[in-house]
Amino acid sequence: MELLKTSNSNEEKFAEYRQILISAIHSCAIRFAEVAASVVDLLLDFMGELNTTAAVDVITFVKEVVEKFPALRTSIIHRLITALSKVKSGKVYRGSLWILGEYCLDEKDILDAWNHIRSSIGEIPILASEKKALQDAATGTGSDEKESKTNGAVSHKPVVLPDGTYATENAMTVDTATSNEAKSERPPIRALILEGDYYLGAVLSSTLVKLVLRFEEITQKSKVNVLNALKAEAMLIMVSILRVGDSSFVKQKIDEDSSERIYCCINFLSEDNSSTDSKEFKLIESAFLEYTREAFKKQLEIEDKKKAKQDSDELERNAEKVDDSIVFRQLSKEDIKDVVDDELLADQNVVATTKKEDLSSRLNHIVQLTGFSDPVYAEAYVKVHQFDVVLEVLVVNQTTVTLRNLSVEFSTLGDLKVIDKPTTSNIGPHGFHRVSTTIKVTSADTGVIFGNIVYDGQHANESTIVILNDVHVDIMDYIKPAYCKENQFRKMWNEFEWENKITIKSTLLTLQSYLDALLKGTNMQCLTPGAIIGGDECQFLSANLYSKSSFGEDALANLCIEKKNDGPIVGHVRIRSKGQGLALSLGDRVASVARKTNKSVTASV
Repeated sequence: MELLKTSNSNEEKFAEYRQILISAIHSCAIRFAEVAASVVDLLLDFMGELNTTAAVDVITFVKEVVEKFPALRTSIIHRLITALSKVKSGKVYRGSLWILGEYCLDEKDILDAWNHIRSSIGEIPILASEKKALQDAATGTGSDEKESKTNGAVSHKPVVLPDGTYATENAMTVDTATSNEAKSERPPIRALILEGDYYLGAVLSSTLVKLVLRFEEITQKSKVNVLNALKAEAMLIMVSILRVGDSSFVKQKIDEDSSERIYCCINFLSEDNSSTDSKEFKLIESAFLEYTREAFKKQLEIEDKKKAKQDSDELERNAEKVDDSIVFRQLSKEDIKDVVDDELLADQNVVATTKKEDLSSRLNHIVQLTGFSDPVYAEAYVKVHQFDVVLEVLVVNQTTVTLRNLSVEFSTLGDLKVIDKPTTSNIGPHGFHRVSTTIKVTSADTGVIFGNIVYDGQHANESTIVILNDVHVDIMDYIKPAYCKENQFRKMWNEFEWENKITIKSTLLTLQSYLDALLKGTNMQCLTPGAIIGGDECQFLSANLYSKSSFGEDALANLCIEKKNDGPIVGHVRIRSKGQGLALSLGDRVASVARKTNKSVTASV
């Protein structure tokens, strides 16, 4: 199988090929329930051999399968628990723990998941056991030295130098070896927490609370002793994570967010829930057991609707009418004009999808190049195509003499290149002349076109030069809204090097109005469904935005804003792209959107 062939190679091209294979298997298995179980078993078998990105894709696929096919949940849970013993990535473990917390719905599955989690943590409390292991390692090293002395091995007696002083000896290598050996023997969750992955500790705490609540709901308090034991063990694990996070046994201290989340889980389990009529307890319990899965289910429904809409649009675009003739290119003669290349067909589709220009839109693209008092008046109509810009320049002779050998010259800044140069011409008194030039565009960076008009003077050795105003190419003509999956967005966000952070302060009344203005001004697509919860009453917003240029360049943005009572909207937009130019250009566009919204609100007031 192709996927098995790529599992033993770490080259970049094999990694990308592996990603494509897993994505294709994912899309095919979701459509056919009869093969979903076997596909999940196959992917989980060698999940530990995949890199982190591919393993996360497998976990994403497993999430969707266990949600859409309830009959397969028990078998998938058992296979997942078995496969987790080989996983070393914290990101994969977090996704797996979420699946165990949400879909372990009977007593046997809950206890199996609990036993696996318990074995993956090791001896608790973690801090006390680590101290004990360190002491045991030290005493074990001393006993090994005594044994080596008795067996006649190399002795560790002090070495006296010729000057009568004792030689120094470094035992750091022994400690390091012992430390590395101890690290390799640690269970996976314990090792990740000691390495500083406290987000995993927060997800683990949430999973433990979910398992306890589901066990209590299933047993109906018939096994009180077991339930109390699970609660006590869960709180011991959480407290152990907090204590080791503040100790010197970890590389970095626990962060505030993870610590607060773990504290909340401990407080919830420690409260007396005998009064089950409490609204607060019911609300928190629903947040653990229902809301997260409902949010994931709604996310899947939104993705399915988007995919169905894309399929219907593609079918409608490519569908042929009943009476349309079918042309077989292989059976056509060479002189038939209907035979066209695939590239021409693609260009025709692009042209067909573009909106027809009207007079108002054409007037908006006219740029004045010279002043009315200049001897030569010039204006240009800027027409943007997919990969080039055409300047149609109108030149007017405002003098009473003939302008001889008049030429319009253009130069560019940025990723622009002048393809053709207009020819010289003679223009009579008050005459008109039109010239056209094509400029090739190679990227979505902001470009500048500048130039001048040159014509002969009264004497042969004299020339008159009229400087033209600069023409700025709008990158929005090459930026189109696009859609990508969440894991693809995060992967590109981590890979892209250039980031532009823009601070926002707007006087718009609602967060939704600012989001709409930003999407319209930057031609970006919002990837976060339900970014605003609670309508106009919501005071904060966080959303991911995505767009793609005509040249295949990706542009990512993260919007984080808030609005206080009777105050302006404040926050920031972080833009990331592979090239510096696109990030800076979009940043200027975001700043201009903020200025326009402030002006519009001031004018309306």
